[in-house]
Amino acid sequence: MSQESEHGKWTVSSSDDESAGEQTNSEMPSTSLLQQTGQEKGPRYPCSEARKAAHKRKASPLEHSDGSFPQEVAPAQKQKPSQEGLGWCLSSSDDDDDEDDLKERRGKGGAAAGVGLEEHCAPKGILSNHKLPPSHETTEPSDRVQDAWDLLNGRNPFRFFLTKVKGIKAKYNSGSLHIKDILSPLFGTLVSSAQFNYCIDVEWLVKQYPKEFRDKPLLIIHGEKRESKAALHEEAHPYKNVRLCQAKLDIAFGTHHTKMMLLHYEEGLRVVIHTSNLIDDDWYQKTQGIWLSPLYPKLSLGAAESAGESRTNFKCDLISYLRSYSSPTLSEWVEIIKQHDLSETRVYLLGSTPGRYQGSEKEKWGHLRLRKLLKEHAAQLPDQHSWPVIGQFSSIGSLGADQSKWLCSEFRDSLTSLGNNTKTLTNHDVPVHLVYPSVDNVRQSLEGYPAGGSLPYSIQTAQKQLWLHSYFHKWSAETSGRSHAMPHIKTYMRSSPDFQKIAWFLVTSANLSKAAWGVFEKNGTQMMIRSYELGVLFLPSEFGLDAGYFQVKENMFSDEPVLSFPVPYDLPPEKYESKDRPWIWNIPYTKAPDTHGNMWVPK
Repeated sequence: MSQESEHGKWTVSSSDDESAGEQTNSEMPSTSLLQQTGQEKGPRYPCSEARKAAHKRKASPLEHSDGSFPQEVAPAQKQKPSQEGLGWCLSSSDDDDDEDDLKERRGKGGAAAGVGLEEHCAPKGILSNHKLPPSHETTEPSDRVQDAWDLLNGRNPFRFFLTKVKGIKAKYNSGSLHIKDILSPLFGTLVSSAQFNYCIDVEWLVKQYPKEFRDKPLLIIHGEKRESKAALHEEAHPYKNVRLCQAKLDIAFGTHHTKMMLLHYEEGLRVVIHTSNLIDDDWYQKTQGIWLSPLYPKLSLGAAESAGESRTNFKCDLISYLRSYSSPTLSEWVEIIKQHDLSETRVYLLGSTPGRYQGSEKEKWGHLRLRKLLKEHAAQLPDQHSWPVIGQFSSIGSLGADQSKWLCSEFRDSLTSLGNNTKTLTNHDVPVHLVYPSVDNVRQSLEGYPAGGSLPYSIQTAQKQLWLHSYFHKWSAETSGRSHAMPHIKTYMRSSPDFQKIAWFLVTSANLSKAAWGVFEKNGTQMMIRSYELGVLFLPSEFGLDAGYFQVKENMFSDEPVLSFPVPYDLPPEKYESKDRPWIWNIPYTKAPDTHGNMWVPK
């Protein structure tokens, strides 16, 4: 069938038009691993159908030739990874010099024996035949950009970082972190750790830890069920130090989408809340966000249970979030947190956990939690009704037949709350800008069309909400040098009309969906949330700013005032033109080649 809109015509086959239920979170995981068929081998970890399609297209690119329908070329796995194209291979710190160590630890005949480590360079057949644009050709190894220790002690009071990106100029990775940096001995002498995430490659994850920490206890909190749970257990089985903890997902179509690290050191405790899955692709050429806590020291023996709390109530809220899992395993981490001083925290924790909530419980999670925090701790501003809400995300759920059903009613009401005004505020005129990559954004990205595997907006969902696309704005990040690194980061904020100030900023795992943020039921007396999510909220008051707003940092790499906020994309956002279409993963794009000279045919 086909669907016409001002943003283009979509055509899907009848097989793509059948939707199995109302999937409100389009990153819904598959129930099994992609099986090996002939020359084709899928990812060794459970993942979404969109990511499977991207994996397939990377392995077997469809080359564009003279405008004709693309022909499938030889699978990329057969080709030796290229050392051509500077910036596409990992730096020396990320090479496979410790592959033998991993193989030895996994042992012979293990469940995953014979599964090779993922290659980190673009396949030779792509790079040698299709030269990248000049801006993508030159870079320095990202581990030379800036010492990670300096980042923690530099002029970054927000402790908000972007991930390093391969294939961009070195200066654009200044102040960025890779997962290996976060797990480095420079940050602490690790005793044990917990990793909360959605998509997890256990073998890859273990390799990110320094050799001296790879045998330390590691707890992985996941949301897999049935076949995909069995696959994850099989992958983790060879690692005797790894334990798995399944998050309960009792409401249909929910996911365990939280991305957090708890790092327990001899010297203290650190909390990392971020947006990346624990797979190589998410730490390679994507724009991701990280909040890295201070090193929390251990409290003295006999300290009161309430000791070590911050002005933002972060310690109590983190413990409350962990207790929502109702897991004896996570109770061990609750005790560890109780023993540490978290008083230096300057952000608010904002989480979602599955359930149906009434009364005061409604305000503990989701968008009502954000509404409560903004009412209690954000300052009212002159003419605040003209300050737009900006949402930026990598996936979209079903939001209803029109904007009044959720987006511009309960959701916008929460995001437009500022101060505890007893008067009824009229928020219906507050502009809403939604930043989501267009087809051309994806096509022109470092990864090309396969970058769209992490942007799983489906045709089935898009066709039901064409009204939404009039809110869309392109992904642009020229000031940070990351316009070609597709976003998997999710951010929400309230901006001044001239886009030079922001009243608050949130980095979170939550995409634009009811499953993530919650939706009213029973005439607003009940809040229903399907998924686990986690983020941190930055408010000016916690950074000593009495004006009620942050100045936006105009240049990510300049010496602007230290409390200018580094918004990770360009402002003002650029609205879609009539020719632009939002990226939709499960339809073909065959008219124009991507940066590798290839097309996108997902099936």
